[in-house]
Amino acid sequence: MSARSAPWRVYGLLVAGTLVYTSLMFSWFSLPAYLPTIIADVGLSGTQAGLLAGAVPLTYIPLALFSGLAVDRIGPGRSLFVALVCIGVAQLARSVAPGFLGLLATTLTLGVGATLVTFGLPKLVSVLFPPESTGLPSSVYLVGASAGTAAAFSLGRPLIGPALGGWRNLFFWTGVVILCYAVVWLLVVVFSRLGSQESTAGEEMPMVDDLKTVLVHPQLRLVVVLGITYLLIIHGLQGWLPTILESRGLSAGRAGQTTTLLVGANVVGVLTIPGLADRFDARRGAIVAASAVAGFGVVGIIGGGATALAVAGIVGAGLGVGGLSPMVRAIPPALEGIGPRLTGTAVGLVFAVGEIGGFAGPFLIGFLRDSTGSFVPGLAVLAISGLAAVLAGARLERVS
Repeated sequence: MSARSAPWRVYGLLVAGTLVYTSLMFSWFSLPAYLPTIIADVGLSGTQAGLLAGAVPLTYIPLALFSGLAVDRIGPGRSLFVALVCIGVAQLARSVAPGFLGLLATTLTLGVGATLVTFGLPKLVSVLFPPESTGLPSSVYLVGASAGTAAAFSLGRPLIGPALGGWRNLFFWTGVVILCYAVVWLLVVVFSRLGSQESTAGEEMPMVDDLKTVLVHPQLRLVVVLGITYLLIIHGLQGWLPTILESRGLSAGRAGQTTTLLVGANVVGVLTIPGLADRFDARRGAIVAASAVAGFGVVGIIGGGATALAVAGIVGAGLGVGGLSPMVRAIPPALEGIGPRLTGTAVGLVFAVGEIGGFAGPFLIGFLRDSTGSFVPGLAVLAISGLAAVLAGARLERVS
């Protein structure tokens, strides 16, 4: 199957897969969008709220590498079906979870599905498209992911949730819809014969050799540093920005809608920065610039209060991490010794280590808020991480 031989089938599968990512992100960020209400209803401390906001990234740390290996072996069709089932069941369970531990356990279950989506979609693109044509498809599914996040903040919190009767009903009906879509996805896989494209990576090379290849690759280690920074900033802000803005006097609806600026800027970064970098053969320079913009954007949020400076900071942070996001996924397949065959495993390594940042971002903001009474120390950690990404990007070899 290729884009040249059957474009309607290839792009139809891409759109269907993109909706899987949209479903995941809406489910994932429906909790941060409702976090102030959940804190009050359940009686959470700042540290507990930070743990909940960072629970999905936490799941990646032990599971990401193994999920990547699994995706390389069982293929994207079955991987994404299992992911949808995990996400749907987790949302249903979260809707009735009585307290912190129940919410934590069910959110971790959602995280299991999230790992399969994160690595299943790059694998799907590598199956459907030739290596030189994966840039646009990758941007498409990342835009779908951003649409899910934006919908959680701009529609789920201010409109859909109140219409359904609150956050528990929102979680319940989201789970029902996602389980229905799991059935639709399975039918798409069967009738499109995507199963015939499932990978045979395990027949070419033992799993231990695959692991050794990605673990010792020096350039991939630098990509891991970029992944840590990108995930630290994006998850830290997406997990806490509505709460931070509410603490500065914005209404819940206004705070949620303002947070969509972060998501919108992220989409702009996804769509423009990698394309410009490839057009001008300046991917390393783009990585350095995007990292710097992300770090300075967080500085603007720290010092901007509820003013235009904070809005500019939100946009800058979103633009910077949006530029990093597809490049973190696009670099591993282009590295010598990795290639399309080990895409799932390599990206799995990036996220297995990188999601330490994804967990630390929201957790540290909550923990330091409890310890100091201010959101500033946690945000400062996010800003400083931008410098680490600048240094890692500058050390990358040519990555065109």
